[in-house]
Amino acid sequence: MRNKAVATPTRTKEILDTYGFAFKKSLGQNFLIDVNILKNIIEHAGIDRESGAIEIGPGIGALTEQLAIHADRVVAFEIDQRLLPILENTLEAYQNVSVINQDILQADVREVMELKFKEGQPVKVVANLPYYITTPILMKLLMDRLPVESITVMIQKEVAERMAASPNSKSYGSLSIAVQYYTEAEVAMTVPKTVFMPQPNVDSSVLHLKMRHVPPVEVENEEFFFDLVQATFGQRRKTLMNNLARHFKATMDKQQIRVRLDAAGIDPGRRGESLSMEEFAELARHFYEK
Repeated sequence: MRNKAVATPTRTKEILDTYGFAFKKSLGQNFLIDVNILKNIIEHAGIDRESGAIEIGPGIGALTEQLAIHADRVVAFEIDQRLLPILENTLEAYQNVSVINQDILQADVREVMELKFKEGQPVKVVANLPYYITTPILMKLLMDRLPVESITVMIQKEVAERMAASPNSKSYGSLSIAVQYYTEAEVAMTVPKTVFMPQPNVDSSVLHLKMRHVPPVEVENEEFFFDLVQATFGQRRKTLMNNLARHFKATMDKQQIRVRLDAAGIDPGRRGESLSMEEFAELARHFYEK
């Protein structure tokens, strides 16, 4: 018979006490203690009996257990060696889970997918990510262009809002463009800090990213495009002209920048936050030199 779900305050405390586990602040460990929230995450992720699931940072197995119940197979990457014996215990009833003791930023995820999932199987990433390393992890997954259908992650509320933001909003910036270039992003739900142990200082949100097969705009050089976008947000209160003049000061004067902005049909007095992705692509077309 299965024990009580891992994601309850009493069971979590019991597991931590049994193993004498101490949270490592440096790894941003906050464990979920609410089964209903986990079931909601799995629903938003669209996990079913056909799905393969990749989890990052399983902790003591709260989300892993729910994924094992709902998915065909689960692969979880855990960096903290101290958690391996705990996971072995909490997940012993599930034969469809593999735990890999590796830093996701160093892992060859594509190779792991080939080894662990069936050919052609729909694979989704589902995770409760450590706040301090959310952006590097997501950008690695996106830039590696992994063959996954979607990424559904619990992250800091403010970061989720930035990733899903639209132009002309306070949250919109270079991160919004980077994420939305690869995915369709939406904030699926907000999660109060009270459902974590230990409690973080801020609320969280579940962000659902549906992978795009092709980016929404065509750019000649992606690295240049993202650099240019970042430059326009260099100092948020400054105009495009000022930010671009600062960025290109070694290669262009203001007159040359103005000519390119005019050619792109973009007013130099605008700010980066007012530009759509299409306008950024247009800007990149006129500034890119092979």
